[in-house]
Amino acid sequence: MSDPSRGDGLPDAPIGIFDSGFGGLTVARAILDQLPNEPIIYLGDSARQPYGPRPIAEVRAFALDMLDRLVDEGVKMLVIACNSASAAMLRDARERYDVPVVEVINPATRRAARATSNGKVGLIATQATVTSRAYDDAFAAAPHIELVSAACPRFVEFVEAGVTMGGELLAAAREYMAPIVDAGCDTLILGCTHYPLLTGVISYVVGDGVTLVSSADETAKDVYRVLHDRGLARPGASPRPRHRFRATGDPAVFAELGRRFLGPEIGSVETTPSGAVSDGAVSSGDVSDEAVPDEALTT
Repeated sequence: MSDPSRGDGLPDAPIGIFDSGFGGLTVARAILDQLPNEPIIYLGDSARQPYGPRPIAEVRAFALDMLDRLVDEGVKMLVIACNSASAAMLRDARERYDVPVVEVINPATRRAARATSNGKVGLIATQATVTSRAYDDAFAAAPHIELVSAACPRFVEFVEAGVTMGGELLAAAREYMAPIVDAGCDTLILGCTHYPLLTGVISYVVGDGVTLVSSADETAKDVYRVLHDRGLARPGASPRPRHRFRATGDPAVFAELGRRFLGPEIGSVETTPSGAVSDGAVSSGDVSDEAVPDEALTT
C-alpha cells in the first residue's frame, strides 16, 4: 500500500487535475488564483460525462483510468475535482498512488462544520454523490451536524447550456432546494463543481443569510496546504508555468465551454482517447459499490 502522505514528485512537476468534464475547471481556477506559479495538467473525461447519473462502480473505474494517465505524466499531486468521482473512489486513489491526493468532499465538510451556527447543513449535488452518502460519512465525526441533502440533476445541464437565470432554472432550484429551505439550514455546500456558476439563483432561493461553501475554493486551500507542508511548492522565482488541457471528447467544444469556467488560460486543448474502460464495461465484480471517504472530519 502506498503512503498517501508522501509526495515523490519534484516541485517543478505539474499538478494533475481530473474531472468528468468541465466543472472541475472551477477548481482549477481557484488553484491558479491561489497558486499562480504552479503548472497544471487538466484532464476532462468529457466523452463519458456526466458521471452523476452513472453507477458508482462505473464512475470508479472511469476515474481510476483517468488518474492513471495523470500519474504516468509525472504529476506531483492528484486533484480529484469531481464530487461524483471523489465519492466513488477516494480510498482507492489514496491506496493506489504514491503522490498526495486531494479531493473535494472533506475540504468542504470541514469548512461547513466550522461555518454553521445552528448545526443544520444543506448539501446540493448530483444524484450519484447524494446516493453514495459520502458527505454523510464525512460528517460522521461531527454528530452535532444535521445534513439535509438534495440532488439537483438539471443544474449541470443548465450551466453547460449557459443558463444562469430565468424562470425554468428558478423553478427547478426552488423545487430541488425546498427540503433545505424547509429545514432551516444556515450553511449550504455546493457539492458539484458546476454549481459555483449558479450562486446567484442558489442564494436567491435559500436567502442571503445562508453561507455558501464552495468545494472548489476549499479544495484549492487544501492543495496550497499540502504543497507547502510537503515541500512540493514551486519556487517563486521559477519561469512562468505552462498549463495543459486535455479532453476525451471534442477539443473545440471543450475549449469553448471551458473558457466559461476558467477564462482565457485555456488555449489549445489536446485530445486523449477515453481508454480501455468503456461505457457498460464494468461488471459488479470489478469494483464494489461501497464508497467511503477515508478521512475523518476534523473541526
